[in-house]
Amino acid sequence: MGGAGSKLEKALGEQFPEGEHYFGLENFGNTCYCNSVLQALYFCVPFREQLLEYYSNSKNTVDAEENLLTCLADLFTQISSQKKKTGVIAPKRFVQRLKKQNELFRSYMHQDAHEFLNFLLNELVDLLEKETEAAKRGQVTLPSEEVANGPTTALVNASQKEPLVTWVHKNFQGILTNETRCLWCETVSARDETFFDLSLDIEQNSSITSCLKNFSSTETLNAEDKFFCDKCCSLQEAQKRMKIKRPPHILVIHLKRFKYIEQLGRYKKLSYRVVFPLELKLSDTVEDSDREYSLFAVVVHVGSGPNHGHYVSLVKSHNHWLYFDDENVEMIDESAVQTYFGSSQEYSSNTDHGYILFYESLGQSNIS
Repeated sequence: MGGAGSKLEKALGEQFPEGEHYFGLENFGNTCYCNSVLQALYFCVPFREQLLEYYSNSKNTVDAEENLLTCLADLFTQISSQKKKTGVIAPKRFVQRLKKQNELFRSYMHQDAHEFLNFLLNELVDLLEKETEAAKRGQVTLPSEEVANGPTTALVNASQKEPLVTWVHKNFQGILTNETRCLWCETVSARDETFFDLSLDIEQNSSITSCLKNFSSTETLNAEDKFFCDKCCSLQEAQKRMKIKRPPHILVIHLKRFKYIEQLGRYKKLSYRVVFPLELKLSDTVEDSDREYSLFAVVVHVGSGPNHGHYVSLVKSHNHWLYFDDENVEMIDESAVQTYFGSSQEYSSNTDHGYILFYESLGQSNIS
């Protein structure tokens, strides 16, 4: 990448952002699914900054054992502290740890970038929660009792245990509300659920806005799908809809491009053209006022089928768009982003399609 790295530096010239690093990631056989997501997360600046801060604070703990969180923090620290501005880094420790942790990622088969992102965010949250619990236990246990009774687990306020909100939650977590209205007595019951990303069904020649509208559209529950209404104490026809109650700071949208086709008995890739805007307004879906988002990363699936292919990522950094393909990094024009919307025709030579979109909320940066 020596040549490509210096080429990128030349392309940016005086505009090369102060203190920024653009490094490709080495591919260990089939790890493009991992590399493309890691680049998107690295350029999710609030997440990167909080991870680096966490790492510099936790380095002091003597018995910190290696886990996916420490490996990720170590990799991000490695990139951000390079003397060179561009180059290639091998995320070897991270990939080894990932394979050790989850057998799903051990094979040399084509992996799914969305499954990896989901696993990673949930794993980071689990590790942060365990750490906080352990720290609390350490504070509450009296030194004199520790040896005699073993480690006691008396938690402060154990009776009213609040779910822990980590910096991963503060960046990625939103709240959905699932509303069901009984058509007989008009009672509305609502159930909240949290999410780290939204998985959207897609249609040919559509847009993110129309996919979000469909996601929040009203569905009638009747015939064998009737709803048990607690007020009527019986099964009733009802209307159900899903709304975004609290949008996240970082909105991750997963386009469901892999669909199981009953007649074929296998998954098929949908190459549908789905327009994703650089600026997105969340309006109909949200109870609050409009929330505006700006696109800063796209994980792209390259290939015609679900079981083979390649992943690359497009990233916006300091108002420049960059293309990351494992070891290679190059500058691209903003207008090139639209070539990844998908294909209007079923069979097209273009197989590079936007798969996971990362949007950052505008004017909502107080998430420390």
